[in-house]
Amino acid sequence: MDAILKKGVAIDITTEINANPDMHFSSAGERQIFIQTQIDQRTKILGLDEPWYSPQRIGLTMYKILFLDFGHATFLISDSGSSDVKEIILEKLPKTILLFTTATIIISVIGIFLGALAGSKVGSKIDRITSSFAIISSSFPVWWIGILMIFVFAFVYQIFPARATPLIPSSDPNYIVSLLYHMTLPLITIVIIGFGSWAYLVRNFMVGVMQEDFIVAKRIIGISKRKIIYTHALKNAAPPIVTILALSLSGSLGGAIITEAVFDWPGIGRLYFEAISVMDLPVIIGATYMLTVFFLISIFVADLLYGYFDPRIRTGADSS
Repeated sequence: MDAILKKGVAIDITTEINANPDMHFSSAGERQIFIQTQIDQRTKILGLDEPWYSPQRIGLTMYKILFLDFGHATFLISDSGSSDVKEIILEKLPKTILLFTTATIIISVIGIFLGALAGSKVGSKIDRITSSFAIISSSFPVWWIGILMIFVFAFVYQIFPARATPLIPSSDPNYIVSLLYHMTLPLITIVIIGFGSWAYLVRNFMVGVMQEDFIVAKRIIGISKRKIIYTHALKNAAPPIVTILALSLSGSLGGAIITEAVFDWPGIGRLYFEAISVMDLPVIIGATYMLTVFFLISIFVADLLYGYFDPRIRTGADSS
């Protein structure tokens, strides 16, 4: 990582000097010495002259991460014209959360409903259709389905725009409506790709739960099948489902790069793609930190929910 950061410093210094028409040198050697001097000074200012494990380096890095101080982007800027990496990321992040959180909620609702229904009717037509669709949908890459959806619904039928980026500025009062309209096509694509595998996972969890003794006892008592499936069985299958839901939400944020690049959605995934394309290291590092934080938060929330749905793993007064 230090080698990459030092290389980025060298690129920044060289770019700044080349872009300054007022700087003249009598020879190439003088120019090279000046560039090296500037690189050494900035390397020392950034603390890169110290090893990564030094207390000063670790303390400074943790302080910057805590306050989201990732420096300034080399090439990219925000819509407002700022090169501050924090402002660029915080401008793009809500759009990514909007798209993928909405998609995850829709996928989970449809998947849980169909999966519970298929798991309660093993071998039925709905079970075979759900399993087949899960295998087929998960076999296609999202970028290929995305290109196909753009071709059909943007060029053939012209229902949705080909680009998911609104053409009006964010200050326009109709920007939110335009953003939601442009979000429709990528949202449909993500749901089509994702809900089949979700339904198949829930179906497999439900198959095991439906064979438990307490389910058989409830059937003998005379409780309705619908209540057994969606109240008792689904609640007992909830812990692994909640865990996968939390991890899939954070994973979808990390996997937004390809989806947003295909649809040109103005989120952090496309920002990541653009930063990699031009090797804008501060933006790449900042976006990676943010995605890592979301992943850790999702794991923490999944652990809390797992304890809520499965009392067997709780500790405290009951075990003492």
